Amino acid sequence: MKSPRWNKTLYLGLPLAVLIGVGGYLAWHALDPAPAYPRKVVEQADALQERLISFDSHITLPLSFGSEGREADQDTGGAFDLVKAAKGRLSGAALTIFGWPEIWNGPNAPHRPTAGFIEEARNQQEVRYKAITGMARDFPNQVGIAYTPDDLRRLHGEGKFAIFISMLNAYPLGHDLDLLDVWAARGMRLFGFSYIGNNDWADSSRPLPFLNDSPDALGGLSDLGKQAVQRLNDLGVMIDVSHMSTPALEQVAALSRAPIVASHSVPRAFVDIPRNLSDKEMRLIRDSGGVVQVVAFSQYLKPLTQQTQDKLNALRRTFGLPSLPNQAMALMPGDPVIAAWSEQQFGSYASQLYAILEEEPKAGLKEFGDAIDYTVRKIGIDHVGIASDFNEGGGVLGWNDVSESRNVTAELLQRGYSEADIAKLWGGNFLRTWAQVQQAATPAPPSQPPTP
Repeated sequence: MKSPRWNKTLYLGLPLAVLIGVGGYLAWHALDPAPAYPRKVVEQADALQERLISFDSHITLPLSFGSEGREADQDTGGAFDLVKAAKGRLSGAALTIFGWPEIWNGPNAPHRPTAGFIEEARNQQEVRYKAITGMARDFPNQVGIAYTPDDLRRLHGEGKFAIFISMLNAYPLGHDLDLLDVWAARGMRLFGFSYIGNNDWADSSRPLPFLNDSPDALGGLSDLGKQAVQRLNDLGVMIDVSHMSTPALEQVAALSRAPIVASHSVPRAFVDIPRNLSDKEMRLIRDSGGVVQVVAFSQYLKPLTQQTQDKLNALRRTFGLPSLPNQAMALMPGDPVIAAWSEQQFGSYASQLYAILEEEPKAGLKEFGDAIDYTVRKIGIDHVGIASDFNEGGGVLGWNDVSESRNVTAELLQRGYSEADIAKLWGGNFLRTWAQVQQAATPAPPSQPPTP
């Protein structure tokens, strides 16, 4: 998930790629340049996409999703809706009940936490949960919620889009561990402790000085976070370690009796930032029996161009900051001295920083495929999957929205992956991990939660 931005804009999806034959080649094209594949590859990808279970493990719904003019069964203009999912033959996705407090979204943003901080985050969770459950209620012939791996397979067989409910960021839960039980009963099947900024459960890979964070303030997990690992194992809920600090991830791996998951991450070999996973971290996930879902997030897949770095350094000079010490400081306002800044100074710097990053050329399917190749070679084909992070900055040239999911399949075929291995990457590995997590639950989770 991308860093927060002030004056936040919606990441608009591009129109469905059209199939065009040119000189013996076919390609799906969008407004951005899309890769061209040989006719044979395109035809094979098209046929394969029709029958395999393709699952995207991280999509965030805009808070306006499902409102008038943005109904799920219409082309919303965003990166995800049921129209685009059908065109791309995407079988299902983890839709995230995500709450990030008013510091990013309030009318006077940015500002430091207030008494309404948690309440606003919880409101955002509820808005997204209602959008998800409302989609299944209003369009039962097109979509359903998967509470078990068998549910997802059944929905795929019925030709319906399968929703998997995930949650990111423990902050809105306060200190109430029992809310994990509540959300599991409501259908949550994947839980991520961290987002940007530390919370009282776990340290983040991206502590935010504006919130008075410091790296590894808890040394990984708090006592509450350690208890949460056990509770989530008991509930049969998958633990998501994307966004966690390295010590926190290592402690989850040591404490969990069930496989763990990185729902949307990239190997650190591509961009050396704490948000990306080191080889050691990926091995810990593999050794748990889990899966690394490689995310199509441009700024994690390739370093910033020198032109962008020069612009950022010029900006930093105007705010009295030294030249960029590393890529991490380029991608977010993370310099420790920012803890002393006023809200006005911080807001001005952050908004200009993200405006510069918006102009950076995007990565493409080549870079995304390279990251999948690397991860497969490091931890094996049985422990790698696919994620987009659509609507929160994710997407690369050739996979700008869910309607272009077939392009990912074509890229993998072009690289020599077998159809069986592509099926593992597109959902098979995630489903296997999910089944193992549910088998480790005490007692086994219900097949379907009560009606909300």
